[in-house]
Amino acid sequence: MYMTLEGLVLRATPYQDTDKILTVLTKKHGKLTLRGRNVSKKNSPLMAACQLLTYSEFTVFEKQGFYTINEAVAKEMFMPLRNDLELLSLASYFAQVGEVVSQEDIANPEQLSLLLNSMYALSTLKKPQQLVKAVFELRTCCLAGYTPMLDGCMICANEHPDCFNVYEGMLQCAHCGDGEGEKKKMPLNATIRRAMEFICFCSEKKLFSFSLPEKELKQLSLITEAFLSTQLEKGFFTLDFYKTLFQTEDKT
Repeated sequence: MYMTLEGLVLRATPYQDTDKILTVLTKKHGKLTLRGRNVSKKNSPLMAACQLLTYSEFTVFEKQGFYTINEAVAKEMFMPLRNDLELLSLASYFAQVGEVVSQEDIANPEQLSLLLNSMYALSTLKKPQQLVKAVFELRTCCLAGYTPMLDGCMICANEHPDCFNVYEGMLQCAHCGDGEGEKKKMPLNATIRRAMEFICFCSEKKLFSFSLPEKELKQLSLITEAFLSTQLEKGFFTLDFYKTLFQTEDKT
């Protein structure tokens, strides 16, 4: 049976000599595994559409739950990302997270839209990397069911707490609480708190329409990164590589 679907290539793994196994997040069918035959051959008509971080239209042949690509057309390749190692590595991190939080054959259109909008914000809108990273991480937490509690300190009810507990997913005062969660409290101020509220609850179209001073933006990015990895209980090698690029810059 043939069917047509659109999706973003989250992972492309070489298979045998010239084939690839693709992990694709699709609009209607969630995460799917597709086999591309002879994709790596020179002049293959499938080559462009089957590259990592490419949004493509695929015509696939399905047999007993296995999908083989028959035709493919690249609809958006986000070329500026491919010409900048930092942007490419950050977008690859987004793709790895997207693969983790998506499931086979379960539609996840909101996550797909967030991935595409985040890459567009990096490649076309030229938004600051730390801003796009923070938005992607926190909004992903919300989509995965980990929306943080941002109304005030959840322990003493203080309306102006000065920390965010990434373990519990809630605002907290520095002097409140103890135990394991105590190790996961990160400082924040009112500006960072408002930014977190905006990311969690604004409309999709407005996600990247704010700015922060550099100091607050850096702290926001640290908070969202820690919150995402803590809630998913997973580290990401793509994020580790992204960080090494800045370490290399610091040494030069």
